[in-house]
Amino acid sequence: MLHGIDNPNFRYMDTLSKAFAEKGQYDIILANPPFKGSIDKSDINERFTLKTTKTELLFIELMNSLLVTGGRCGVIVPDGVLFGTSNAHVDLRKILVDKCKLEGVISMPSGVFKPYAGVSTAVLIFQKGGTTDNLPASEGQSGQAGVWFYDMVADGFSLDDKRQKIAENDIPDIVKQWQQRNNSHPERQSKGVMRKAAEPTIGYTGHASTSPDKSSRDALSVTSNGRAGKCFLVPADEIRANKYDLSVSRYKQIEHVEVEYENPDVIMHKVSVLEKEIGHNIDEIRLLLR
Repeated sequence: MLHGIDNPNFRYMDTLSKAFAEKGQYDIILANPPFKGSIDKSDINERFTLKTTKTELLFIELMNSLLVTGGRCGVIVPDGVLFGTSNAHVDLRKILVDKCKLEGVISMPSGVFKPYAGVSTAVLIFQKGGTTDNLPASEGQSGQAGVWFYDMVADGFSLDDKRQKIAENDIPDIVKQWQQRNNSHPERQSKGVMRKAAEPTIGYTGHASTSPDKSSRDALSVTSNGRAGKCFLVPADEIRANKYDLSVSRYKQIEHVEVEYENPDVIMHKVSVLEKEIGHNIDEIRLLLR
């Protein structure tokens, strides 16, 4: 009704149950499924390969099943999906990296869904079919090199229950950087030449990952110095080596700022001077009270 669709295709059904039979029908899926739910084990659809009753994991496998080959999905998930250590969590991330083309992980701060939920969340963007690439991509190869990460700090509203509008908002920059993700990242550099890759078409399924050659290793060394900003690319093999961890903190470079402290004797002298001033002020107040 909100979008003027007179006859929408709405059906009331548990899509994780055995009664739901749709498969391979959709080009694009946008979803914000329920967090931290569980389903009756006896009613779980037999299509699922994940051995779990956690709905936040099953929904993602379901979306992959519902897409046509080359179809794309953008889904909001709780942070635990990115780094959970259970077999089901790891197996799901293996599906995203090895059996899909995982394109992006946008980490969102806790509070973006307040006052309803305060959990930290992330957006996963993936394409069904192919595998996630290493980098750099071959000359003339269309598609994205590695997984694009963005560390969102603000969404234009305060992160408390009031959710009041504020000036800080990363969303316009996320859209801008996403559109430019293949053009200017240091991972695209090889032998001093910047290569510009074309955007993938909807039917692109990627190519099988191979061991990085010398130029790839050179590019990876550049990568380690280019992750201090809000967004960066990470090669698939590095994600595999980190047990398929998709949390942005795992790969983001932390900038350490050296802090100089005063000599302890100087600090103690300042404390002593302050105490004398406080005592003097108290004496003046006592005189006024008399």
